[in-house]
This record gives sequence, C-alpha cells and structure tokens, in this order.
Amino acid sequence: MGADAYGSINPTNKPFSADVVIGIKNGRSAQRAPSQSPADPLLGAKKVHASSSSSKEEERRYTFFHYLIYAIINVIIAVPGLYGYSSVIFNNPAFQPHMAALSKLVIFSSFVHQFAFAMFSSLDFAIGTVQDAGLIFLSSMANSIANDILESGGTVDEVLSTTLVILPLGTASLGFVLILLGKFRLLDIVSYLPMVIGGYLAFIGYFCLEAGVALSISKSMTEITDWGYLFDPHLLLLATPGLVSALILTYISRKATNDAVLPIAMVMIPASFYAVLYLSGISLSEAREMGWVGEVSASVQFNDLLHLVDFSLVRWSLVTKCIGTWVGMVFVVSFASCLDIAAVSMDMGEALDTNKEMVTVGTSNLLSGLLFGFTGSYIFSQTIFTYRTGCHSRWIAVFIMISYLAVVASTVNVLQIAPLFFLGATLIFIGYDLLWEWLIEIRSKIFLMEYVILLVTFVAIQIIGMDFGILFGVVVALVDHVASTTRVSSLSRVIKRSRAVWSLEDWNVLQLHGYHGDHAKIATLEIKGSVFFGSAQKLLTEIMDDLGISMTQGEMKEIALSTPHSASSVRMTRTMRSTSQQTVKQRHQPQYVAMHNVDASAASSCFLQLAKLCEKRGIFLCAAGVLPRVEWMLRSHRVAFKFDEEVEIKKSMLSNDDGHWKQPVFGKLILFMTLYEALEFCERSLIRRVTNHVPHGRLSFLRIPTGDSQSPNSLESLVKTILGKDANLEEESLIDEITGYCEQVKYMAGEPIFRTNTHSDAFYIVVSGMVAVPKRLGSTRIISGAGVKDGRNLSSSNLMEFTAEGEDTQHTSTVESFHKVGNIFGFCDFLLERYRTFDAVAKGGTVLAKFTSADMERMKIENRPLYVVVQNMLLKASLMDLANCTCHA
Repeated sequence: MGADAYGSINPTNKPFSADVVIGIKNGRSAQRAPSQSPADPLLGAKKVHASSSSSKEEERRYTFFHYLIYAIINVIIAVPGLYGYSSVIFNNPAFQPHMAALSKLVIFSSFVHQFAFAMFSSLDFAIGTVQDAGLIFLSSMANSIANDILESGGTVDEVLSTTLVILPLGTASLGFVLILLGKFRLLDIVSYLPMVIGGYLAFIGYFCLEAGVALSISKSMTEITDWGYLFDPHLLLLATPGLVSALILTYISRKATNDAVLPIAMVMIPASFYAVLYLSGISLSEAREMGWVGEVSASVQFNDLLHLVDFSLVRWSLVTKCIGTWVGMVFVVSFASCLDIAAVSMDMGEALDTNKEMVTVGTSNLLSGLLFGFTGSYIFSQTIFTYRTGCHSRWIAVFIMISYLAVVASTVNVLQIAPLFFLGATLIFIGYDLLWEWLIEIRSKIFLMEYVILLVTFVAIQIIGMDFGILFGVVVALVDHVASTTRVSSLSRVIKRSRAVWSLEDWNVLQLHGYHGDHAKIATLEIKGSVFFGSAQKLLTEIMDDLGISMTQGEMKEIALSTPHSASSVRMTRTMRSTSQQTVKQRHQPQYVAMHNVDASAASSCFLQLAKLCEKRGIFLCAAGVLPRVEWMLRSHRVAFKFDEEVEIKKSMLSNDDGHWKQPVFGKLILFMTLYEALEFCERSLIRRVTNHVPHGRLSFLRIPTGDSQSPNSLESLVKTILGKDANLEEESLIDEITGYCEQVKYMAGEPIFRTNTHSDAFYIVVSGMVAVPKRLGSTRIISGAGVKDGRNLSSSNLMEFTAEGEDTQHTSTVESFHKVGNIFGFCDFLLERYRTFDAVAKGGTVLAKFTSADMERMKIENRPLYVVVQNMLLKASLMDLANCTCHA
C-alpha cells in the first residue's frame, strides 16, 4: 500500500497482546488485525477508541500543552515530506523559479485536507495531508502540460497558470467521484484492481528515491540515465548524507519500540548538520555555494499565492489530454485510500465504515481542488501515532492547521536554510519503504504469477511511461486471469449417500453392491471451479481416469474430430488404464456434482463426449447442483435432455412394476436439483436392478398418503427403520410409546415450519410428505446471443413431481435440499441451543412429528430408557449428516 512520511502499517512494531478479527469492506475476505496492548509512546497514556474518548480523556486531564506537543511532532514529520512532494509534482525545470511558492501551495493544500478531516471524519485523531499515491499522476500531468506549452512556443507563465488550474480541477473531480463511490457504497469496484497496483506503488518508491536524490544534488532527474550524475564525486558527496539518513529513518520506523524516536531523529539530522557547520567554521553562505542548501530566492508572501494563476493564460485544450491520466489517478488514489482506512482500522482493532470514511476523503479532495490544491488522504502512520498517544482530540488537528498556516505565511524560504539532503532524505525514506514493501516483503504474501505481474508493471512503467505501463500490466493480469481460469478446475471423488431411509434388505443391497469399497456401483465426483475450453479436455481425461474408462482408437479419433483440442492427453489415459477395462464394462452409476460455470465448447467437448462414452459402457450418468446458467447451457447443447423429456424418463424409471427390469442408459446427462435426490435415484435404480422389485416408496421420495398410527409409515415404524439393526426387541417395544411424547403436526404446501434466526425449540421427524430447505439465489436471467432467456432451474425434481398433483415446480431453483419420510432435521440447532441456521418449508401435505424441549424433558423423567433410545437415534442421524458434510441437521 502507499506509504507516507512515517513508514508502514505498524511503524513501531510494538508487541500485541491479542488478535481481533475484523471485516474490511473491499470484496475480499476478513483480515486478522492485531489489537494493541496499552502503549506509552510519550506520556504513558493508554489507547482509547474514539467512541469512548470523551469520558476517558477527562480522566487523563489532557491539557492544551499535550495537544500542542503531539501537533508539533506531526508537523515535524509532515512538513519536510511536503517540500519533497512539491519537488516531485513540479520536477519540470520550468517550475524551478517558482518552487518556493509552489511548495507553500502544497502545504496550504495539506491545511485544507486537515481541515476537512477535522470537520467530517468519524475519528477525532485523523490526520490528512497531500499523499504520495497521486504524486506520479500529478507529476505526469504537470510535465505533459509544461512540455506541450513550451514546445508550442508558450511561456513559463502559461505553464504555471495552466498547471495550477488543471491539476486542482482533476483533484476536485477526483473528490467528487470518491464521494459518489462512498455514498452509493461502490467501493467494491476498487477491489477488482489486479496486482498492477503493487507495481505502481513500487514505482512510486523508485520515483521518490530518484526525486530525493535529485533534490539533494539540485539536479533534475527524470530518466534512468540521470543516475550518471552520481559518478561526479562532488554530487555523490551531496547525495550520500541523504541516502544514509533515509536508511537510518527506515530502520528506526521499522525497529523502534517508541513512537517518539522517529520525530526526534528527524530533528537531530538537520541539527547535526548545523552543528558540523558551526564546529568547522563554515558559514551558511559557504555551505550554499558548495550545494548543501538551496539558493537564495525572493521571499514569498501569502498573497503572492493568489497571483500564481492568470486565467487568461490557461490552455483549456490540454484538459482532454490529461483525462486518461486522471482516470488512472482515480483508481489508484481510491485504492490507496481504502488501504489507509484499513490500516487504521487494523491498528484500532475495530472495523471502520470504509464507505463513510471515503466520503470524508472525497470531501477533502473536493475542497482542496476548489482551493487550487492537490490530492490527499488519510496519513495512516500519523493517524496511528496520534491514536496510540491516547490523546484523542480534534484540538491536535487545529494546532496542526495553525502550524501549516504559519509555514505558509512565513516569509522564510525553508529551501534556502534547510539542508537539501535532509529534505531529500524524507523522500528517499518513503522510497526505501515502498520498494522494500512492494518488491521484497510482498514476495511471501502473493503467488508467483502475481509477483511477475507486479514486476512487469514496475518495469513497463519505467520503459513506456506510467499510463501505458499500467495499461500493459492490466493486460498481462487479464491474460493471466483468463489462462488460469480456463485451466483450473478441481475434480475429486467424494463419499456421499442419500438421505433416504431404506429397509434392512435394501440397505444391505446398497452396502454390498452400491458402496462396496472394491467394486462400488455408485460413485460421486465433485467438480469445483469453472470449466472452459482450456480445461475441458483435461477434465474429461481426469474423469475417465477416475472411472477407469479406456477408449478405442475410433473413439479417440471421433473426439479429436469433434473438438479443436488434441486427443494426445486422452491417449495417455488409454495406455495407463487399459487394465481396468473389464471393470468398466459393468454397470456403474456415477453421480456427478456440477460446476460453477461452463462455456459452449466445454459442454460439447467434455460433457457430451463423456455421456456418449458412458452410454457405450452401460454407465448411467447424472448431474446435480448445477446453477441455472450451467443447466441452460447443458440443455441448449443437448448435453442434457429437454425438460419434458427428462420428466418422462424419470417417471418411467420410477414405475411401480415389479419383475425383471433392465436399467436404461442414455447418451446424455440426467439433471437433478440436489445431490441427495440424485443419489437416492441411483440407489433406487440399483436396488431395483439387483432385486427385481421396486424399493418401498413409502420410505423414500414418492408421495405417501398420510395414514393412521397403525399404517406402515407410522412414527413408530419410521423410528424402528431409522435405528435398523441397532434396536433390540426391548428397545422396539419402548419405541411403541414414542407418540405420547411428541405432537404430530400437519403443514400445508408452502407453509413455513421455521425460519432462520428463530428460536430452536424443537426437532422434527418427517412422517409423510416432504420438507424443502430453500436456497437463496441471485438473478436467474440469462442473456444469450438471441436475447434474454428464462434462467430458472428447469431440473425436473423427481422428488417434486410426485409430492402432489399439479404442484408448481417453477421455484425449485430455490431448493437446496429436501427432507423426506423418515428424515430427522432441526436437531443440531436444537441440541446446541442456538438460533436456526436455515429455513424449512413444507411441500404438499406434510405431517411432522415435533419433539419440543418440554417433551424431551418429560420423556427423560417419565421414561428414561426411551429417552436413551431417542438420543441414540439423534446420534445416528448426526453421524449420517456428518458423513455427508451437510449443515441442515
């Protein structure tokens, strides 16, 4: 992030006592921020958050003397750096005769920024000045304006007037945009900036280093070849104290354990210079002749600043030439300001409203631009320093503003009395810090390609200029993003089972045939990420390798002709897995969990080819959990059946005719709403194929008419089935008494059972019907080349088709999972005594057995053996859900 005249986020590296997790609003994940132990940087005062500052400051009885001391320290830190910033912005030789006035204009701009932060910031201790993030953009615009005017035969006065109108105009416009971003909470846009910003910030470090050396030797340095000045022994002598002093300041800012050390060092450096002059008998005039201090120039009065601009000399046509640079400045300054706000928030250990604080930053820039000033923001290091003092008063800001005005009103030209190497050292100090942070430290925090993008941007700015360098970095980042996105998709085999409650005989069939470790007939593959043309063929190879599918030469040729990709990767699979061909010929039923996104080429070259290969080998292939846009893509390219066709296929496969049955196999995918629905479909088909009878529908997902307590699907029979062989005869007799400790409640279609964040007062067993867990989705509109399409999830849920006659299935896209007859739900929140973590809605005529806290307490007292049985049932349900990694227990 952009550094300032005080270093990095934790300039003092103090030990922290604990960790606090805070959320930072920039599209990214929450960051862990250190909370501070009581600090005593100067007077042993403890830290206090701004919201509680009033009462605690009264206890500390801070006086105006304390406010003045802390203000002076901030001014000592800031003012030398502001003179350095002036030399960066106005580094063109055309501005040199007016540097004294321009430097005071930058300081006056800092006064305006500090005024805005004192008035509008939510932090009493906020410090804001002209900041480094926008320096290079301002310098670029100033140089462009100066070169254009001078090359066309214009005068220096035209250069000065035009620059001091266009730069403030850009600053005011920047402020207006930042206000809009904050007001409409649009700062997430900034989070999409790639790592090219790191390259730019590293370039700021290099630029500050270069400008600091140039200021020390009184030479203009704008090209890499200008470093050749240091081959001159005298100029090298002038630059060396600045380079060494900046190194000392950098070390202090990173290693010192007391905040007072840095400002003291900044006072001692010029003081040491004057002491050397005194002891060696060298006068200030002689030092000036040797190049140690600036040349004498006419004193600048405050009212002289009012005459810097002559509007009649302004070249308004140059505004359009600066627009591209201004756009880059908007993104970079907003990004750097977000980082500054985040840094302050992290040090405080509490979250700040980034959008609200950005409005403050925007207001300060708007006011600064209207008063002929320049871009600025929070100076996080000085804000943190003031926060750690515990002296949280806006009086500090008032004294800082008075100090700035005093410097502006003074007739003394600081450049002609202060050692130039010291002013240069403040810039070199910032350069060291930024270069170290963004070229060295960052290496262990980002991926290799991100670091390459950072370096490419850094070098490109040096070679082709700032605007095109950043644009080149963005292009490289986009190419890398596309390349990585099209290649990265994760395939893994996972262990999943449906939530259906099967009879003991059917359960044993599934154990022996469906999920046996050596020859499982049902397999679940999970795909994460997006699948595009670049990854489709690789994914197809991985799936085939996982399933043990080998291809003939004819099949490989067919795939090669149907896709632009080479079949060489598939040929490798055939060689490696040829020994598995016998196994594959058996009828497998792999369950396929879908991905986040897929394009047209991947749908055809991967999934359609996979379906055809599976058809030839008797493998039934289905997919679940697809997003509406993915499902639309699969159906559009005939990778999956049309909606009506799929409904009929599922109905025919779920027919109730016993006897010999041959499972059909299709060359397309069968789509399901949820994973557990698809798994239950596969389990039912396998049981029917092995046993030649239809599994007991009343225990699965087909609609069951609600019967009396003696019916096969009574609560007692369901509980016995759930426990299975774990229940002995004595426990089964206890289960016959369970209806006396619950209430059977009937719900109509669409009636809510409970809502998220409500009290968990009961758990439920589905006696008949079905319960849906809604899934909240965003917009399902799909915009194709032919226009807007209906993006609702069209997967024909076999669970839904049989719940009630004519029931609406238009909204199945909002269903995340189902709880069917015999399922237990709501018990996890109930046992943990926490608020509900999901919604539950009845589908069709649903009857639930409701066990409340009072019911369970009464059971515990009156029938403890039954209470133990119920606890065992809940334990088994917990283990089943844990095995499937679900969260709707």
